Amino acid sequence: MSISPTATPKPLKGYDDYPVYPDENLWTSYTPAGTAFKLWSPVATEVAVNFYAEGDGGSLLDRFMMAEKKAGLWQLYLTKDLQGLYYTYQTKVNGVWLEETPGIYATAVGVNGKRAMVLDLASTNPDGWETDSGPALASPNDAVLYEVHVRDLTICKNAGNRTPGKYLGLVEAGTRNAEGLATGLDHMKELGITHVHLLPVFDFCSIDESALERQQYNWGYDPLNYNVPEGSYSSDPYHAPVRIREFKAMVQGLHQSGLGVIMDVVYNHTGTTDDSNFNLEVPGYYYRHTGSGGWSDASGCGNETASERTMMRKFIIESCLFWVQEYHIDGFRFDLMGIHDLETMNQLSDTLRRVRPDILLYGEGWTAGASPLPEEERAIKANTYKMRQIAAFSDMLRDGLKGSVFDARDKGFVSGARGMEERIKYGVVGSIRHPGVHADKSPWAGAPWQAVSYVACHDNQTLYDKLKASTEKEPETDIISMHLLANAVVLTSQGIPFLMAGEEMLRTKRGEHNSYNLPDYINQIDWAWKTAHPDVFGYYTALIALRKAHPAFRMPTTSMVAEHLRFVPSAPGFVGYYIEGHANSDSWKNIAIFYNANKTQVRVELEGTWQVAVAGRSVHAEGMQQVHGPVLMQGLSMLLLFQED
Repeated sequence: MSISPTATPKPLKGYDDYPVYPDENLWTSYTPAGTAFKLWSPVATEVAVNFYAEGDGGSLLDRFMMAEKKAGLWQLYLTKDLQGLYYTYQTKVNGVWLEETPGIYATAVGVNGKRAMVLDLASTNPDGWETDSGPALASPNDAVLYEVHVRDLTICKNAGNRTPGKYLGLVEAGTRNAEGLATGLDHMKELGITHVHLLPVFDFCSIDESALERQQYNWGYDPLNYNVPEGSYSSDPYHAPVRIREFKAMVQGLHQSGLGVIMDVVYNHTGTTDDSNFNLEVPGYYYRHTGSGGWSDASGCGNETASERTMMRKFIIESCLFWVQEYHIDGFRFDLMGIHDLETMNQLSDTLRRVRPDILLYGEGWTAGASPLPEEERAIKANTYKMRQIAAFSDMLRDGLKGSVFDARDKGFVSGARGMEERIKYGVVGSIRHPGVHADKSPWAGAPWQAVSYVACHDNQTLYDKLKASTEKEPETDIISMHLLANAVVLTSQGIPFLMAGEEMLRTKRGEHNSYNLPDYINQIDWAWKTAHPDVFGYYTALIALRKAHPAFRMPTTSMVAEHLRFVPSAPGFVGYYIEGHANSDSWKNIAIFYNANKTQVRVELEGTWQVAVAGRSVHAEGMQQVHGPVLMQGLSMLLLFQED
């Protein structure tokens, strides 16, 4: 196809001077009678829509020029049933035709996301979709989050899965490992988690969907098409409806199993920069720049988006709303949320809650590098109290428990470091202000559920690998005890508990710190771990059940925590506290929780008679024995007791 440059380019202005249309519908609108195409590009002098029979390859079928109905707003309406046709947009800027793009609002694409498809999305709905919904939450910290990579959970041969590494594999019931233990979906249900946090499942750059017979792996933090499911997790990435239909079937299957679905989203940067879909529509506008005019890079991935600009803010909010309405998503985790501005995040929360009042929103309250966005405007951890019903990860609890993620040998509370006690207390209350906590950092959460409590995630080493690296020649039984104690703290803290898939089976990545593109044998869940560590899995399962049964561990307000939670004096390697007075309408009147990170026993003073619910690796929610007076608790363990009256 021959394309020649045209006439006079539009004069370029500063980005803030561009005409903007925050209320304009820029999504492709299909009916059998006709389809409306819209594109915003105030710098383009011409815009074309190209049509193809296939999602990749083949010759151009037709080409239509769009009309500029308002300044920078291009439109085309074709009175014909275009269902199933692929299309691209193409803009002419400064006399040059840029590369073709599916458009930033594409909702269906062919292989490798190069071309969009005109598609009636209702035709992809599974039976019963109109009544599909996820679990309701009374408070965000009622959730127990479980971070999963679609491929990791089912790709290992001993997962017993018929469609390993795919959307449908994630909801295949009845799968078992060689010893007959539940894997995959049944395992998650058995564990008792409430929400599956999916690592990126929008369409990303790094996997060649036309060569899936080749070993390829990526976490997916390199966005390509934000409003389309990733094709490599589908059975057929070539035909646009397939990935959509199978993604919806996955969501429906998880919902039918009582599990919510959280999407890990990456609106803070794109996988490519100069030739990103954003830049092929309006060069430069959607990104922040350095003082010298280069790409600002707070993401550490080559660029950062400018959420504060009207049309980027509009895109982020409408994109999330699309996933909630079209795909019934129950929440979002925002990668490097600190790159986004507070106003965008608050408007996003307000918009989504009008549709789904209990939607779960949380993110990383930091950046990976410097940004021109002023700190007081960033959605960083220190500003969490300014955010409306949005939570952030508690890295202080994470590093306090196991040591710095940036130093493999650094130790934390459970691995023998001293001076971590106040940090653990800070994590216990959910990073709120509390009279019994005197940590070296200021409280940043406005409510306990605004802190996501965790000790490991996909980034950095797994908890098991970190403990192995930092404790050197410690006995394996001690490392396992440290592992259990770390997540015992997470699961009994007031924030939202978050587990990395496989932690409940001592997951290892063979010591790797950054496995984002490493092979399956590093990243996969090996279901032989479940066979090898039944006591570990049983401990995690029992603690999750205990937390879900007792609302005292998930108080919704700062005032309630201050009223009912009382710390006892700490000592090196020891933290203890009471939750008193039927907190949050709990059936237990009083609860005593003690964490002993010492290898030796600790003497705990008690007043009155108590029932022991957790001691060592044993969990009996109904009580395993009565004790009174001082008791000796085991080293490297949690002791949890209760009084019913």
